[in-house]
Amino acid sequence: EVQLVESGGGLVQPGGSLRLSCAASGFTFSSYWMYWVRQAPGKGLEWVSAINSGGGTTYYADSVKGRFTISRDNAKNTVYLQMNSLKPEDTAVYYCVRGVGGALDAWGQGTLVTVSS
Repeated sequence: EVQLVESGGGLVQPGGSLRLSCAASGFTFSSYWMYWVRQAPGKGLEWVSAINSGGGTTYYADSVKGRFTISRDNAKNTVYLQMNSLKPEDTAVYYCVRGVGGALDAWGQGTLVTVSS
């Protein structure tokens, strides 16, 4: 069974940092692209970042470029999202997602990030 379990969310002040983790199991993690997708309260899904299977290629939405960093540890079956200089508009549920053939086919349960003073 494919499982993606996010952790690391919480309440942080504007300008602060958080690191999200996503522990994967039930599949060959090192063979898949991984993504972070978020959903702000009352809004639709927004793609945040992507990383290729080997970790050498990364992509970011313009809204987070320069502030967020995606990485992965294939030995630990874990993908990370380091979030710096957080803004109130970064408040959202963050989902870890597996990608295959351009489709997002497995989602975690999400972790809530709240940026507020």
